[in-house]
Amino acid sequence: MYQPPHHVEDRIEVMHALIGAHPLGLLISAGSEGPTANAIPFLLDTDIGPNGRLRCHLARANSQWREISANPDKPVLIVFQGPDVYVSPSMYATKRETGKVVPTWNYVMVQARGMARVVDDRDWIANQISDLTQSHEQGRQPEWKVTDAPAPFIDAQIKGIIGLEIEITDLQGKWKISQNRPLADRAGVVAGLTGSAPEMAGLVRRYSDEREIRSGK
Repeated sequence: MYQPPHHVEDRIEVMHALIGAHPLGLLISAGSEGPTANAIPFLLDTDIGPNGRLRCHLARANSQWREISANPDKPVLIVFQGPDVYVSPSMYATKRETGKVVPTWNYVMVQARGMARVVDDRDWIANQISDLTQSHEQGRQPEWKVTDAPAPFIDAQIKGIIGLEIEITDLQGKWKISQNRPLADRAGVVAGLTGSAPEMAGLVRRYSDEREIRSGK
């Protein structure tokens, strides 16, 4: 991933938090016919290994797991995308001063790499779907549980899926959120996005404040 220094986010807890908040990752693997990509919801075990471990499951009918199994020496890549938004030059103070500005796109992204292990085990898969369901049902009223469905129905569903575990060997974060712009431009981006993209506006504000603190201003 192209990484200008001012866009690097290497704090593991920040990257883990993004995965937790945006768990639908793009699973990318390479096989004899080229790359394959599928959007898959992941669970992150933060206490496994130095970078954490990812867990997911795929439909048995999805050939990607067979491709991964047939290429055990090739790592997989999982891309997690956070908030993103178009940034207009009209938000910048520099536009009014010199006009020397162009549009851009702000975004937040984490890329995880590691060797994937295919797990074809009924108990592991049952635990996986229970954990995944609980992580997303927590706080909902009523909270749905896997055990709410008839056991024979769930058993049939489990037979149709297969698991993956990926211990993360490389974790990279890119927070492209106007850090390279002057302070007045960053303030303009915050003002311009507060109504339409408040999550991104908050990120630009927070990282702008951190930059000023680090620079002693």
